[in-house]
Amino acid sequence: MNFQKILVPIAGVALVLLAYRFYGWAGVAAAAGALVMWVLLNFTRMMQVLRRASTRPIGHVDSAVMLNAKLRPGFTLLHVVAMTRALGQLLSPKDAQPEVFRWTDASGSSVTCTFAGGKLTEHALFRPPVMEESTAPPPAA
Repeated sequence: MNFQKILVPIAGVALVLLAYRFYGWAGVAAAAGALVMWVLLNFTRMMQVLRRASTRPIGHVDSAVMLNAKLRPGFTLLHVVAMTRALGQLLSPKDAQPEVFRWTDASGSSVTCTFAGGKLTEHALFRPPVMEESTAPPPAA
């Protein structure tokens, strides 16, 4: 169970109650203002990340290898979208858990990420086989 969905609202209510207990209605106004500011900052960050991602092709990343090196389990989907500046290509059925997304770069390398409950659980890098060039020396002119 995701305790963050329960603990954050409880902490907000506790903050307002403590503010009322120690500072009266002025404390409630200050605590409520701080909570509203926190919500607005998070909302603004989310909108900015999605605005940047809307200008890029779905599932495209500059370097899949660099993305793979930066990823860590526990990252949120929003954090990964902010790093790639693009929405991932959805590979799993819509609204099914876990969600699987793929980001591919120009060389054909791709990173497949699995998210359970919005958190990164695993990621895998796929690199296409490299065609070896001929080792024969170039013809002399």
